[in-house]
Amino acid sequence: MNVLVATDGSKYGRWGLNWAAKLPFVEPPRVMALHVLDRAVHSLPFRTKLEMQRIETRSARTIAYTKKQLALLKLKGMVRREQGAIAPTILKRAPKGDGLLVVGSRGLDVLDRFMLGSVSTKLIHHAACPVLVVKGEAVPLRRIALAIDGSPASAKALEFILTVFQPYRSSGKGGRVPIHVSVVHVMPFLKYPELKEAGCNLVDQNVQKLVKAGFTAEPVCQLGRPAEEVMEVASTHHADLIVMGAKGLDAVSRFLIGSVSTRVVQHANCSVLVVR
Repeated sequence: MNVLVATDGSKYGRWGLNWAAKLPFVEPPRVMALHVLDRAVHSLPFRTKLEMQRIETRSARTIAYTKKQLALLKLKGMVRREQGAIAPTILKRAPKGDGLLVVGSRGLDVLDRFMLGSVSTKLIHHAACPVLVVKGEAVPLRRIALAIDGSPASAKALEFILTVFQPYRSSGKGGRVPIHVSVVHVMPFLKYPELKEAGCNLVDQNVQKLVKAGFTAEPVCQLGRPAEEVMEVASTHHADLIVMGAKGLDAVSRFLIGSVSTRVVQHANCSVLVVR
């Protein structure tokens, strides 16, 4: 699998590369670590010449550190530096289709945090491949919260787990332990029991597919507001990663689920993988 990791020299960029190394890929990834220098932003009137020199120095330091990190993690790939607007440049280099884009949820300083926060939002809406938004240091993947709604995008989220991830992680003692998946379906407060039954049946079907593939899995049917319930389940189930589709079932649902994935990416405590 081709994986593009956007890095800016912040801890979030370093964490992104660590995630690429620790995710339980079926096939070892080929990684491009991309560092984008946005001269349009860095040349704003309040940026002094000395600040620009510091930015150039920091950029060179980021490239050197990332090359060492790539080697230490034993990842196959390369480090690339480009100039241009951050989001469009990342999108231009992002893998198509079956690849993965990894980006930190924040950047270096107050201005950069604002810029990179908006960048991660743009990427989950416009990237042609799944996007992993990193919120913290990489850990061996033990528990996943998979949010589903019956849409093609949520079916692809399930398919991503089944085909891209190994169902087991190392126990640290030479053995293997199954990765656990909490399959979450959130329903609004409606007076139609057949909808609740259909939702729970959908969850059970997903659970069965995961168990058949070697994961352990449990159904979680909730009533309430989708984003809040998904994040609550992820928190109470101690999920290391939330996986969800980018779009919902129809025109209205696509708008609603689009806003759900954005809200989860912005407010979840753990990293979030958005699949389209």
